Amino acid sequence: MRIRLGCELGYEFPAPTPMIVMLNVHYSRAANLEHPDHLLTVPPVPIESYRDSFGNWCCRLVAPPGRFTLGTDGVLHDDGSADPIDLAALQHQVQDLPSETLLFLLGSRYCETDRLSDEAWRLFGKAPLGWPRVQAICDFVHGHVTFGYEHSRPTRTATETYAERRGVCRDYAHLAIAFCRCLNIPARYCTGYVSDIGQPPPYETMDFAAWMEVYLGGRWHVFDPRNNAPRIGRILIARGRDASDVPLTHTFGPNTLTGFRVWTDEIAA
Repeated sequence: MRIRLGCELGYEFPAPTPMIVMLNVHYSRAANLEHPDHLLTVPPVPIESYRDSFGNWCCRLVAPPGRFTLGTDGVLHDDGSADPIDLAALQHQVQDLPSETLLFLLGSRYCETDRLSDEAWRLFGKAPLGWPRVQAICDFVHGHVTFGYEHSRPTRTATETYAERRGVCRDYAHLAIAFCRCLNIPARYCTGYVSDIGQPPPYETMDFAAWMEVYLGGRWHVFDPRNNAPRIGRILIARGRDASDVPLTHTFGPNTLTGFRVWTDEIAA
């Protein structure tokens, strides 16, 4: 299938303001694009691109004062498969984990493993190892947290999500990631597009989404505690330890967000 995807973000800036923007499809899916999904701005400004320490594609620019719009638009080919499930994926002993996964066992800005460790072992310590234990975590988080954009708060941590029992998709992901790490399961934060393809209407207003990848059985697997079900048309933008590593836009100065649109739609054959 072919999926049209992209976004448009509008701002008002009082002065020239540097930005780091992370809105392009992840390099692991770049080969599926019909053409590069270049970042475009109105008015046009010089853009410098680089890869961060996690391999994500980032763009640097200086937004001019006044109204400023940036975004992407592209068409991506997808095989139409839902997120794969591997019930037999085993959990590794820490001493057997690849060195590059160990970073994703540690606490981070939004995932305070030191504060949640006792609860993680109390809640999930008797669950079967491997895929069933991670699924038990997702089932719990999905049922424990109430979703609502009115609950969004950029400073909410996993511990606060657990206590407050509300949040948005990034809060679901942070709590599940923290629980996994407490149980010695490497977990990393992902952001990107999750389409409504294959889902029954009515559809919510499209937004960017957050989920997690967990290292089991020698590879990384997708888990989505917010939706808690396999989805078609999941398209990665960036991954890191938590949301602090992969903000879609980072502005180095005051600004007002004046517009926000995200789209990911199947193109009819």
